[in-house]
Amino acid sequence: MAHSRTAKKNIRKSERRRLANRGRMSALRTQVKKVREALAEKDGAQAEAELPRAQKLIDKAAKAGRMHPNKAARLKSRMARRVSSVK
Repeated sequence: MAHSRTAKKNIRKSERRRLANRGRMSALRTQVKKVREALAEKDGAQAEAELPRAQKLIDKAAKAGRMHPNKAARLKSRMARRVSSVK
């Protein structure tokens, strides 16, 4: 257990950040899932509509350090390629 005031404050800060990151990553995964479900149903219009939202959340996660930039680029590329093939 932390003893100093700064250590206790750091614990509080890290908990707040953990919960915020968890929520944002959950939203990102949900959006990616919507794109994948639209692709599975061969619904090109729906997939095209959901893709920009997913890309925006992926970019934000990479910028904030919640996701490695290479993983973000890979996810976006693969999704875009699949969406364009369904058109």
